[in-house]
Amino acid sequence: MIRNPVPWPNGARCAVAITFDMDADSLIHIAKPQDSHRRLYPASMGRYGPGVAIPRILDTYQRLGVQQSFFIPGWCLETYPETVEAILKGGHEIGHHGYLHEDPITTYGSQREWFERALDAHLRICGEAPRGYRAPVYNITDEVLDLLIEHGFRYDSSMMADDIPYRVDTANGQLYEMPVHWGTDDWPPFAHYEEIGYMMPVKSPSEGLAAFWEEFEAQYAAGGFFMLIVHPFLTGRLARWQQVEAWMARTMETRDVWFTTLSGIADHLDALQAEGAWQPTVESLPYVDSPPAA
Repeated sequence: MIRNPVPWPNGARCAVAITFDMDADSLIHIAKPQDSHRRLYPASMGRYGPGVAIPRILDTYQRLGVQQSFFIPGWCLETYPETVEAILKGGHEIGHHGYLHEDPITTYGSQREWFERALDAHLRICGEAPRGYRAPVYNITDEVLDLLIEHGFRYDSSMMADDIPYRVDTANGQLYEMPVHWGTDDWPPFAHYEEIGYMMPVKSPSEGLAAFWEEFEAQYAAGGFFMLIVHPFLTGRLARWQQVEAWMARTMETRDVWFTTLSGIADHLDALQAEGAWQPTVESLPYVDSPPAA
């Protein structure tokens, strides 16, 4: 059972978003700033994303006729403008994902500089401000949340308090939350990246992706929201993406699903509330004002 289910368009049973974090080689540069330029293997692994995986992914989306959401650090927008142009040409959404994939916790107190530097890259490279945000490593903070509200963002996609989209209220304003979860993230089954502290035992494509499809079946049965959080240099590799593409095609043929961008979901939630047809569950922040006493 899902509390407060959303009535999806045209009677769809489930909303589906396959979202990509195109971090590329920003990860090695933020992790090893002193000598990242000499670390060719991890840089090349990240560059596989914009160079090889993204064209493959965009081809699938074009053939299936869907638009989806990508989250891209500002440095990657500047470094791979042709890739960005191809994403936008396909009608897809590009969201804010930091500047150099900096962790908002470890950079707490200086996030305005990082955040607005990335925002400037969006305006210059994409020609418009992003509507959504996903925190690097999901580490959104009150500082970042205030910046999102100040700059008029529609939604965040970093928190995990519900199965379906909900609303986050603060003293400064509100926005939608498009909740994530590690159970639908490709980092645990596929990320083997010693230089940034991850040594996951890499699973076969079928084994690594199987958990995602189980998550979908539960959301579909409950009339919910299914979102993958995946990375081009991981799930965009040939054998893995072939399985994702096959799942998408089969699901579109046999299930009542709505594939859309996260901004598309935000627009739908606005329309439902204007009609008086649905109201979101609300999470009020901060949860606590300070750490509990020891």
